[in-house]
Amino acid sequence: MPSNTPSPPGPAAVLCGLAGWVPPRVVTNDELAARLDTDDTWIRTRTGIRSRHVAEPGQATSDLAVEAGRLALRSAGGAPADAVIVTTTTPDRPCPATAPVVAARLGLAGAAAFDVGAVCTGFVYGLATAAGLIAAGVARRVLLIGADTYSTIVDPLDRTNAIAIIFGDGAGAVVLRAGAADEPGAVGDFDLGSDGAHEDLITVAAGGSRQRSTGGEPTHAERHFAMRGKEVYRHAVTRMAASARATLEQGGWKTDDVDHFVPHQANLRILHSVADDLGLPRERCVANVDAVGNTGAASIPLALADAATRRRIRPGDRLLLTAFGGGLTWGSCLMTWPELLPHPHPQSERTTP
Repeated sequence: MPSNTPSPPGPAAVLCGLAGWVPPRVVTNDELAARLDTDDTWIRTRTGIRSRHVAEPGQATSDLAVEAGRLALRSAGGAPADAVIVTTTTPDRPCPATAPVVAARLGLAGAAAFDVGAVCTGFVYGLATAAGLIAAGVARRVLLIGADTYSTIVDPLDRTNAIAIIFGDGAGAVVLRAGAADEPGAVGDFDLGSDGAHEDLITVAAGGSRQRSTGGEPTHAERHFAMRGKEVYRHAVTRMAASARATLEQGGWKTDDVDHFVPHQANLRILHSVADDLGLPRERCVANVDAVGNTGAASIPLALADAATRRRIRPGDRLLLTAFGGGLTWGSCLMTWPELLPHPHPQSERTTP
């Protein structure tokens, strides 16, 4: 007869390694202002961004992901991972996925490897996916990398909605191991959601089956990232705040329990608006968007790596992560910060210039 005793929960995913990497080339506001008929003051006032990093010609998303992944594995003590997840909006190619080549270049050939596409919510979706692999016993150690090279899909002359100003390139990575749900570094609770009725708010129209099936060459605009800024702003604040509240309730946390709020680094106005909506003091908001811009799926791990390096986040601190992206997608997660091994930060490995 089947037993009525519930099965014991599977192992929890525990963060044990962390790193960020950005390309060495820094693009300042003054450099952009020269070609976009604007100035540094306007950019900083509207976005909070003063610089961003941009990949060199020929440098692909996998190149950034490999650098961040290598450093994260080192931070985790050097043991290999048996699964690799790359979350990105800018894969090297439509086919195959970027994760297998990243795994091979990191010496992890044979590991399970796949991409997650949830635009700027990708890292939170990736965390939930990695946690599921570990809980199911499919993997004991997962390397999760958020990486994007938005410079390859953003029109450099597009001043509309500050698109050419907001985005930067970068990669952030974490290593998650099987552990106990009550130990520092364990991820969860989660809240994930989507609303495909608003798919047209954030798009790259060309390159997929929808555009290709119509025949004909795509226009210049269709090849590049497009966003309806005012509507995106409204949805981002509303969805992120609601998801954060749902996650806090699920985890039994109150707003005052949150030591650090780590949102997707869209722009500083959105970050502060969400914090205000939640009733969180702005000083609890972890932000490095001023130095790297909006790096898509890389933004949360880059912000975490930067804050950890500066010792702003310390072991035992309670974190609320939340993100919003195209799709529309959104998601949030709770965790208590663990003790991590430090790693050196030469100039090319810093998340700030």
